[in-house]
This record gives sequence, structure tokens and C-alpha cells, in this order.
Amino acid sequence: MSDGSFNTTTRQSWGSRLSQSLGGVLVGGALGIGAVVLLFWNEGRAVDRATTLALGADRVISVSADRVDSANDGELVHVSGTTTISGNLLDPLFGVEQPAIRLQRQVEMYQWVEERESKTREKLGGGTETVTTYRYEKKWSDRLQDSDNFQDASAHRNPKSIPLEQAEWSADSVRLGAFRLNPAQVAELGPTQSLSLAGLSWPGKVVDKPVIARGDHLFLGKTPDEPRVGDLRVRFEWVAPGDVSVVAAQQGDSFTALVTPSGELALLENARVDAQAMFATARHNNTMLTWLLRGVGLLLLFIGWKLVLNPLRTFAAVVPFFARIVDFGTGVVAIALTLVIGLSTIALAWMVARPLLSVALLAGTLALVFGLLRRRGASTNAPTVAAVPPPPPR
Repeated sequence: MSDGSFNTTTRQSWGSRLSQSLGGVLVGGALGIGAVVLLFWNEGRAVDRATTLALGADRVISVSADRVDSANDGELVHVSGTTTISGNLLDPLFGVEQPAIRLQRQVEMYQWVEERESKTREKLGGGTETVTTYRYEKKWSDRLQDSDNFQDASAHRNPKSIPLEQAEWSADSVRLGAFRLNPAQVAELGPTQSLSLAGLSWPGKVVDKPVIARGDHLFLGKTPDEPRVGDLRVRFEWVAPGDVSVVAAQQGDSFTALVTPSGELALLENARVDAQAMFATARHNNTMLTWLLRGVGLLLLFIGWKLVLNPLRTFAAVVPFFARIVDFGTGVVAIALTLVIGLSTIALAWMVARPLLSVALLAGTLALVFGLLRRRGASTNAPTVAAVPPPPPR
């Protein structure tokens, strides 16, 4: 439910903005350095991961899950089968019991949530006026909303803490045929599904609140249809035994990551998949992660350059129209610098591992710089054509 909203207006002078933008130059520089480090590290990580996967694809052997062959100890093996467990997992507070690989208790509290939206308008003279709208609504949230930090804290009070903690339990032993999965592998098993409350029993009161079942939730409070601030709701999620495929180094009747000069290797998929398909998926994931981190690095580099160039825009903001022109110009410059530095960093990082790709990237970067300089030179050195007067009338 909503409980209204209100606005506040703040103003900032041109001098204060200029001082703030000058301070942003340091932040922008730090972001730029961090972006270059991230881009360089990411390329090395991608090469190492690709090398590890290639080595693993050549070494892996598929073995049966029915028996453990000690001759394969230390070898990279591929095993597929169905997981099994012994015994049930129990939430001792609610008495909920389930034969599961993992059992999770998810807790939410009904509380006030503050949402804010700000709109800033530049004024003649370089100052700004910011109107911030604050809205308050009661919602279910698994994180405590600290009402002491609300703009209107007196009328929207939340409890100081969530009185019931979230919790997770894992099976002591999860087996894949004759093999035993290690804790890291158990943590990867899935998918997680909601636990039905049908046929289960629970206590009448927890943390001094009555417990009432509502669908797949347990409601802790007096009126489920009209919850109050501080009421709780609890749901349970679990991971059932199922099909799984593993690629890892055999260690006795269990598994461990294979250590190679370029990194560690251990793969798991929640399905029956052959070894080569698992390596194909791992290579795809490595490519996706590499491009994602490249995008993050280039974005951080662009933001860093924008912050470094921002004082120029702020200086021009005395006339808002000029500020928009300068903002467009600094954006173009920031994009150009981002591409030049970003591509150069990626090319240098690949120099040792992939010389041909590195040379191609450097050539592309140099072509970009040359094209920008040539275009700028052509615009500044273009000859001036004198106006030719019309012939005199006869």
C-alpha cells in the first residue's frame, strides 16, 4: 500500500559545481586506471582459461559411476549419473523436514520502503535546481530497510532488526554412484525449487508470532490478509537429487580440481552430458565472461574520461545551451579515448598469447587514431574559396 509522497528542492551554485567536478577528475583517473588493469587482467584470464580447457579436453577420460577404479586416482575423469542422499534435512525451528540435498529457509519482513526520484535542471549562471520526490510504500523485503535514514523517518518507522534469520542446511553425504561429491560440488547442485507445505506440520508460534499457512508461505503475524509492519513470511526452498555430470580429478572415492600450469579445472552440470559437450559449454561460458568483462572495462574507462573532462562542461554551464554543446563534444572525445586506450590495452595483453590478433588490434587502433587526426587536419586546413563577383551588366 502507498502512503503518499512529498518533494524537496535543493540548489547548487556554479562555483560549488565547478569545485565538485574538479574533485571528480581524481575519481575519473582512478576509474581509468582500474579499467585498464581490469582489461589487461581479463585477457590474461581468458587465455589461461582457454589453455586449461584445451588441456582438459585432451586428458579427460569417461568412467562409470558404478565403481571407483584406484588406477584413475589423480586423473581427470568424467562421470555421469544420478545423485543420492541418506536421511532428511530438518529446520529445527519450524520442524520442516525434507529428503533434500539442500534446504533453505527464506525470510521476508513487511516494512516501509523509501523510493526516491530526482530531476535536476540547470539554470542560467551555472547553478542547478534539483527536485527530489520521496515515496513511501509498505512491501515485503528480505533486507532490513533502515528507517533512520529515511527523509521522513518519524512517520515511517521499521523494526531495528529482522527477528528471524535466513538459514541453509546441506546433506552430509551426496553420492554419485560409488563416488562422493565434495562440498564445492554440492553447492553447485540444482535447480532450487519451492517446497510445498502440504502434509507438513509446524509450531503454532515462532518468535512470539502466530504461524499461519498461506499457499507456499508461512505467515508470522495475526492477520495474513492485512499484514502489519514487522510481520514475517517464510518460505522453504530445496534441491532434490537428480542427474549430474562431473569433470574433475579423481581423489579416492571423491573429486578435486585438477591443477594445471594455467589454472584449476573442475566442471559440473545438472544433467547427463558427455565430456566434450561439457567442455564446449565451458568454452562458451569463458567467451561470454570475457566479453562481459571487456564491456565493463570499456564502460568504466568511458565514465573515467567523462569525469576527467567534466570540468569543461561545468565551466560552460553558465549558459545551459553551451553546456549541452560541450557535453556532446566531451562525449565524443571520451568515446575516442576509450576505444584507443581500451583496444591498445587488450592488444598488449594478447601480445604474448596471440601475436596475430594483437597485431590486428593494434593496427585497427592506429588506423582509428590516424583517421581522427586526418579528419581534424582536413577540417582545419581546408582552403578558403574567394567569392567571385558577378560580371558587370552589359
